[in-house]
Amino acid sequence: MTLLSIPANPVPEGALAGTIQTPDGTTLRFARWTAPAGGRGTVCVFTGRGEYIEKYFETVRDLRQRGYAVAMIDWRGQGHSSRRLHNPLKGHVQGFSEYEIDVAAFVKQVVLPDCPPPYFALAHSMGGAVMLRVAHAGFELFERFVLCAPMIDLPPPRASLPMRGLMLMLRVAGMGERLIPGGNIDLIKSTGFPGNSLTSDPRRYARNAAILEADPTLGIASPTVAWLDAAFAAMSEFRSREFAGRIRQPVLMLAAGGDTIVSGPAIAAFAGLLPAGSHRVIAGAKHEILQEDDRYRTQLLAAFDAFMPGQGVDSLADGVTHRS
Repeated sequence: MTLLSIPANPVPEGALAGTIQTPDGTTLRFARWTAPAGGRGTVCVFTGRGEYIEKYFETVRDLRQRGYAVAMIDWRGQGHSSRRLHNPLKGHVQGFSEYEIDVAAFVKQVVLPDCPPPYFALAHSMGGAVMLRVAHAGFELFERFVLCAPMIDLPPPRASLPMRGLMLMLRVAGMGERLIPGGNIDLIKSTGFPGNSLTSDPRRYARNAAILEADPTLGIASPTVAWLDAAFAAMSEFRSREFAGRIRQPVLMLAAGGDTIVSGPAIAAFAGLLPAGSHRVIAGAKHEILQEDDRYRTQLLAAFDAFMPGQGVDSLADGVTHRS
């Protein structure tokens, strides 16, 4: 299994890529990079819905420059991991517990055998939601979590009770594998950069578009009814004070001030319930903060550096709240 390299997005040196099998028969693509001499451990990067390893090559370089080994997977149903449906463009799972199976297989077969401890998690959007479920379940491998625009909830009206009820009704009616109402199979929205809700950086937007143009099989389109119903079920669990209270590891939650994809207020509320939670809003940033303009991305990386061992949570910049 190889990684796609294009002039605008070359593979970081030292990559090792391959596949693993989960207990339920899913093939997952992984990639890992060793740490520089005297490394500080391993950061496992968990992407958002519809993303893939290649989209994070720049982040891989940033992490390795900081002394970390890096390891990643493509979630089931996206990237070059197994697609579940006959139409491979549909983003589909039955439940978010399937992503937890992916994490367990990745840790057992890639991280523990081949990556140096200690272990940390850096996750975006849907990946952040999965990591919270992993931490809540008592999985203690990751010593700290950095969650970028985590999918705690969706902003209205997409998170309305009628929408949640509609997804459940359609799924019960046997329509779980259909695209959500209004969904489409376009990998790149026709509005292009001026109308996008992901990043204000035209160069990085063009880079990510070029990756999909070079290999459209990396992408997926709209989610299915079952995926959205499963997402709503996961997000409903996050509303419980007990859920956050069971997460013992330190968690840094970074919200994008200009996010229209996930709910900023929900991120802030959840962070406030964490026993060891920190929260920062990066004002002006859009949803994909790691794909954003340098003026936003630099703030994220500075918060990451301050949060990781060796700096201490208390050294985070102004605008971060702490709970002990």
